[in-house]
Amino acid sequence: MITEKNTTALNDQNPDSNIGDAAQEMLAVAENEEVLENTEIQGSHFPDYSNKSLKEITQIFEEMIERGDQQELYKYADSLKAAFYKVLKKEKIASGLFHQEGETVAAQNEDEEQSDTVSNNPFAEIERGFKDLYAKYKSARAVYLQEQEKIKEENLAKKLEIIEELKTLLDKQEDVNHTFPAFRELQNRWKSISMVPQNRAKDLWETYQHCVEKFYDYIKINNEFRDLDFKKNLEAKIALCEKAEALENESNVVTAFRELQKLHEEWKELGPVDKEHREQIWERFKAITSVINKKHQHFFERLKEDQKNNLEQKNALCEQAEELAAKEVVESNQWNALSKQMDELQTKWKSIGFAAKKENQKVYDRFRAACDKFYNAKREYYANFKNVMQENLKKKEELCEQAEALMHSEDWKKTTDQLIGLQKTWKEIGPVARKQSDIVWKRFRAACDFFFENKAKHFGKEDEKFEENLSAKKVLIEEISGYRLSESKEENIEAMRAFQSRWNEIGFVPFKEKDKIQEEYNKAMDAHFADIRSLESEKNFNKFRKKVSDIKSSGKGDRPLKMERDRLIQKFRKMESDIATLENNMGFFAKSKNADIFIAEIQKKIEIARQEMAQVEEKIKLIEKEFE
Repeated sequence: MITEKNTTALNDQNPDSNIGDAAQEMLAVAENEEVLENTEIQGSHFPDYSNKSLKEITQIFEEMIERGDQQELYKYADSLKAAFYKVLKKEKIASGLFHQEGETVAAQNEDEEQSDTVSNNPFAEIERGFKDLYAKYKSARAVYLQEQEKIKEENLAKKLEIIEELKTLLDKQEDVNHTFPAFRELQNRWKSISMVPQNRAKDLWETYQHCVEKFYDYIKINNEFRDLDFKKNLEAKIALCEKAEALENESNVVTAFRELQKLHEEWKELGPVDKEHREQIWERFKAITSVINKKHQHFFERLKEDQKNNLEQKNALCEQAEELAAKEVVESNQWNALSKQMDELQTKWKSIGFAAKKENQKVYDRFRAACDKFYNAKREYYANFKNVMQENLKKKEELCEQAEALMHSEDWKKTTDQLIGLQKTWKEIGPVARKQSDIVWKRFRAACDFFFENKAKHFGKEDEKFEENLSAKKVLIEEISGYRLSESKEENIEAMRAFQSRWNEIGFVPFKEKDKIQEEYNKAMDAHFADIRSLESEKNFNKFRKKVSDIKSSGKGDRPLKMERDRLIQKFRKMESDIATLENNMGFFAKSKNADIFIAEIQKKIEIARQEMAQVEEKIKLIEKEFE
């Protein structure tokens, strides 16, 4: 007979009764399943419906509803809904019917009741049709869940009935040949019954297991038959342990965890083993369960941390995108640079994983809003930019007309300066439409080239004269080198000035010989007149120094000196600007035909201007010392 005392002893000796502890551990770990669901929904296991049309998405949804597979519908319904509104938004934007606030509310508020009023919106009917389908699905889903709950309650009643029959069987004193088949029949009935309400599952299973163990331990069956059943159960549990241990090498932690849950369900359905092996086999199974559960828990902790980091990175990208969208842009080049930065932000966004489900859509909407604001502003700019480019084209055509009016001129110096001015103005004018850009540029360039080619031909006739000038300068250098200094300082100064005057009177030499012959001349002059030239330069500077001194001692205060300094500074800045313009135009005509002579002239001007700048700078420094 089964007594209260015997029941307590059974619980103390049966390690399998501790399976309830493992169930508790698995229930605690299973709290991560919501995070897992997020990850799978966001991952690549679901088909991409965003490339389908609204009609195709609606048709796919309708076919699913007709099939009536609730598992399939539960898996894909929300993905279809998200894709439908994403495509709907794109098509509304393309048609110009998109309104930011209204669309956002319509797309995201699932519980909001919609009006049945027919709209002029061309998308209204297909949207209403989709919402009807979704409502039909939700209604069918609710019915399905109600039916499932009803089935669970029925299953609970059936299993409670089996437990009562087990208790009745335990109280019988019949022969084992009669009771054991009845016991097996009850076990088979128990296994054939599926889900019960979750809140009753644990207690129900523990009660059933307790009855089963009492049957094995206290019903007077023959040892041989019982040992055979124990052996069979032990072999089955060893096989489950081996399967569970093999899951430790499974690369997908989530898959391993789910397979382990299935093994636990199988374990629950197996009968007990002999007392000698009960604790040992359970400890083995419990140990590998703990290992896989810890890996599973660690996986989700790491996943949550990754999602947190992803959210931080995405928020940072949102801030950068919002900063770009807030910039005031007035030039096309700025738009190009900012567009490149925005493209880089979008590329970086795609490389970052998902954030948590409750945050992921919010941060995506924030980033999308910043991108939309930026590209809408860019679109508006270029819509207005067409008018600006048309004005630029008109200005450049006017420059073409001016260049064409000058192209036949033979006033080489004046026309050169005028064309350089036109070129500078050309560069200051903004862009024109691409199809007009080459045409108007070639027209302007042709007029400039025509003039400079004529100029080159004109000066090309003087090549022979350049050679004669070179010879004359060489003769003059030899004469300077052979000059013998006089004891009279005045005679030497007069001779130096005569040599300088004669050198300057000789015209241009071939460009490739210019630097070399100038260097030879400077060496010859320095060899004979270095001291005198230095004195001349110093003499000129002393004159300026005296002028400064006279201004200072005039009793008029610092104002005259400041005015002189300001005049010199303006002169210095003008020289800098002139040099920059000359260098810029050298680059402009670097590829022009027969431009060597023109470039040589510019280089000579630049060299002279730099020397004058150095002198002006020294004068400025002299005045500034007076204020120290």
